[in-house]
Amino acid sequence: MAQAIMDAGSGSPAHVHKGEGGAFGRTGFAWAWFEAARNPYYILIVIYVFAPYFARDIVGADILASGKLNGLSPEEAHRVAGAEGQATVANLSKTAGYIAALTAPFLGAAFDRGLRRKPLILLCLSLIALVGMSLWWAIPGPAGLSTAAIMALLIAAYVSYSYSEVAHNSMLPDAARLEALPAVSGLGLALGNGLATLMFVALVLMFALPDALGWPFAEPLFGIDTSQYEQFRIAGPICGVWLLFSMLPFFLYAKDTGVKGTSPVKAVKEGAQGVIRTIRKATHHKEAFKFLIARTIYADGMFALLTIGAVYVSLFLGWGLIELTIYAIWASAWGVVGGFFGGWLDQKVGPKNALLIELAAIVLILFLGLSVTRESAFFGLVPNVKVWNAQFFSGTSDLIYLAQGALIAVFATANISSSRSMLVHVAPPHMRGEFFGLFAIAGTVTVWLGPLLIEQFTRLSGDQRIGMSAIALLFFLGFAMLLTVRSVPPAQATEG
Repeated sequence: MAQAIMDAGSGSPAHVHKGEGGAFGRTGFAWAWFEAARNPYYILIVIYVFAPYFARDIVGADILASGKLNGLSPEEAHRVAGAEGQATVANLSKTAGYIAALTAPFLGAAFDRGLRRKPLILLCLSLIALVGMSLWWAIPGPAGLSTAAIMALLIAAYVSYSYSEVAHNSMLPDAARLEALPAVSGLGLALGNGLATLMFVALVLMFALPDALGWPFAEPLFGIDTSQYEQFRIAGPICGVWLLFSMLPFFLYAKDTGVKGTSPVKAVKEGAQGVIRTIRKATHHKEAFKFLIARTIYADGMFALLTIGAVYVSLFLGWGLIELTIYAIWASAWGVVGGFFGGWLDQKVGPKNALLIELAAIVLILFLGLSVTRESAFFGLVPNVKVWNAQFFSGTSDLIYLAQGALIAVFATANISSSRSMLVHVAPPHMRGEFFGLFAIAGTVTVWLGPLLIEQFTRLSGDQRIGMSAIALLFFLGFAMLLTVRSVPPAQATEG
């Protein structure tokens, strides 16, 4: 996180800047506040609220209404419609991933060559806000936007989100003094997740609970009509308006050390050349390069698991906004435990063994989750019975899936920590800055692969569980590649 920015081509320092202040200094807090402005869109729209609604109530409902599934039993028709909804969401994630993978790494290198960040960030955030507000018209049936139009909007916002993330991350070294950068980064994540959680809870309290229980209000506030799915559609305008009004502190106080007047075309061209040179140079350091390949594969599986997981459980177990809210907060809390667990496991067994344990655990937990249906768990061994008289999470299937979510959060968070530690062990000491740059690139070049596997396996099988199980292939391949990597303590690391 705090490594010097190195020129991708020569390995010499380029645009090395020194930030000032701490996490709550003016520039540090402004950098962190960016996450508070932007992250609620990703958490509410991409993961937990709008994406499941789009898959279930627009794509799935359109298929059921079209008559294509006439002749099937109601249960079979809903299963096929749910599979198609999941495949469609995976398809749009895949398409956006293609675009980001082909462009974002070169954009990041262009920033190292003087390209200013704030103009691009302003453009990206404005587009995300506009898309968010447009989602109010994502209504099932002919009255609303077409499925193709909604997908186009979501893809544009997804790519803009990726670009803004690259630009924002490249500003971190200048946000505060060197030793405060981890605190600044952590503050940004905390603010982003915190604001998203508050919005999540507000949606449930104002709209979902009044509709389901008549509490804490007799009916949904502000005239929201839940029969028209407005409790889901309103999430887009809320995120869009919040983004427009809350981005100001970032633009006023965050430090952009790009050089005014830098040619975007020249910066992108030179950045692309630098990335290519770095990749060629990396092939001379086999252990580090093998690890980057392994990380690219299993990180894509993780991306697919986290982004499609809420869609899967919404369709397959029938969870609504209230259940998904509780699930999101529950998983976030266990993610904190995962951060501490990852550090402890690294110290006990080393980062390579920690990663192998974490990946194996994730695959087992994935199949635990896939064993859960509305009728049973553990592939039929444990029937779904009512544990207590409650409207939400009253059955054993729901509770087992909650336990699965906690375990996924622990091991997925630990995996992030162990991956960073592993790179320190395998990268040549004098090239760690460059390899952390490649580490970031490795997280973007194949983000389309997991969604592609889910889409194809779901469409071919017509089954959501088979579709989700496909990402286990990425964890297996990443695990196998990681076994070939030779890890040595950082003090002993030498050029490969």
